[in-house]
Amino acid sequence: MDNTIETRRFERPDEALDMQEMGGINIVRMRDGTAGMYAVFEPGWTWENDEKPLLGSPDSCPMRHTGYCIAGRLMVRMVETGAETLIETGDFFEIPPGHDACVDGSERVEMILFEGPAHEH
Repeated sequence: MDNTIETRRFERPDEALDMQEMGGINIVRMRDGTAGMYAVFEPGWTWENDEKPLLGSPDSCPMRHTGYCIAGRLMVRMVETGAETLIETGDFFEIPPGHDACVDGSERVEMILFEGPAHEH
């Protein structure tokens, strides 16, 4: 068992999802496989137009997201039911797979997302 403290920075990501002028997601991975993601979505960003093509165009986002909204408002829709939830600054959230989303309003959305080792949840 390694008992040293590990730190990572989003400025030096292990992976990055580049959505050009519409935003992006910087991903850092810890030794145990835990991931942290810093996501930025600019006004006008939609999952359909800006992220879906980068994921191989699934019908909806296949990932579960646990995170915290630092800034902005994101409207998240469960594709199967059409249920919409507004996530805004200060919200801690969990979004199940099977959703899409779009920026709500004229403010940039910034979020921190967490993922357990080997997609535990």
